[in-house]
Amino acid sequence: MIQAFDKYLTQKTEAAPLAAFRVLFGAVMFVSILRFWHNGWIEKLYIDPTFFFSYYGFEFIKPLGQYTYVIFIICGIASLCVAFGYKYRLAIVTFFISFTYIELMDKTTYLNHYYFVSVVSFLMVFLPAHTYFSIDAKNEETARELVPVWTIDAVKLLIAIVYFYAGLAKLNSDWLVQAMPLKIWLPSNYDLPILGGLLQQQWAHYAFSWAGAVYDLSIPFLLFYKRTRWFAFGMVVAFHLLTSLLFPIGMFPFIMIICALIFFDARIHKIILAKMAWVMKTSLSEFNNGKEWMFKSKWGMKATYFVVLLFFMVQLALPFRQLFYPGELFWTEEGFRFSWRVMLMEKAGHANFKVVDPESGTRFYVQNNDFLTPLQEKQMSVQPDFILQFAHYLEQYFSQKEAYKGKDLQVFVESHVALNGRRSKPYIDPTRDLTIEKESFRHKDWILPFGDEIKGL
Repeated sequence: MIQAFDKYLTQKTEAAPLAAFRVLFGAVMFVSILRFWHNGWIEKLYIDPTFFFSYYGFEFIKPLGQYTYVIFIICGIASLCVAFGYKYRLAIVTFFISFTYIELMDKTTYLNHYYFVSVVSFLMVFLPAHTYFSIDAKNEETARELVPVWTIDAVKLLIAIVYFYAGLAKLNSDWLVQAMPLKIWLPSNYDLPILGGLLQQQWAHYAFSWAGAVYDLSIPFLLFYKRTRWFAFGMVVAFHLLTSLLFPIGMFPFIMIICALIFFDARIHKIILAKMAWVMKTSLSEFNNGKEWMFKSKWGMKATYFVVLLFFMVQLALPFRQLFYPGELFWTEEGFRFSWRVMLMEKAGHANFKVVDPESGTRFYVQNNDFLTPLQEKQMSVQPDFILQFAHYLEQYFSQKEAYKGKDLQVFVESHVALNGRRSKPYIDPTRDLTIEKESFRHKDWILPFGDEIKGL
């Protein structure tokens, strides 16, 4: 088996699929940055707010005021350089760092596809995606028509993990038996021609739920298998265009459509690249030199293998970390992020914070919107780590006021949350002083029990 694996690592294939993936990925990322800027989201999300919810362990990453625009400029330029294959290694590293920095500035904006872009760009750091159809490949020392098979299969594997894990996550009673949360979301599209009326029907909610689960679980295998690949790609296009029509999920559908192209053989990608070459007044033939890409050193080869292997081990294991926590995952959300659980729940709630001076007995309630934007308040009210972080911020803020300076203030929260159409229930223990609770990977025992069960993985 080890010999077979070693043989696999030495197998070569045409670099066209990797090159086409690089071009399309970089181009879509550039459009995404422009779209984000054009819609005014940089100012709205990262400049206007006075407080930001940081990720545990990354509290040092914050927006830079007006200089936040510089980060987006760097990210946009890097994405263009990735697309054109100019100074590729520097460009993809810069893109990964700048994009991930943007993602980590405020977890209020967390989306699965932002995380997907970060992990894809990290993987691309270790792939020779610039050796064909690139500005870098104009240099004979860089130009290579053949690359290791594993460099393309690695991208395929990552995409397969995303889909399959998203499918596994849908195998739960809320999604399959209750058609939740689609039963809540789909009727809001009543104004769509033809579909609008259909989406009011309960059977349609179940059809969409079951079809979504089957799609996610089967599509990686259908894309891998040559005989079903075109059919699968048609499903990818139809599915993601439909989700784009029904839900405000930005560029994610188009990212997944271009990613699915990597499963086609080099002949298809050469056709795509030839069209691009014609537009750019160049010829694809100048990159067809028959040379093979190889590692420059054994140390570089071993380091790359180690990092890529570790990367996939993390991707395979991370979604299951919720097994180490008690309670219902959708309720506590401990281990929910970074696990490809896509659009599985609808939570609504409110959180009233009470600040107490134990010395004088003075107490007062806080107006959340004095400190948070509507989006931040909405996210905070249903996520325990947000609630904890905001409670600590309130303690710091009011302890700096003259009336409470130097005092050991307490912060309590009275909160209720409704999950997937259920009745609103108490969420956080109102008797627990959250200022003495610290963020960690440990279970948050101040989250009140769910009182129900969602069966599934």
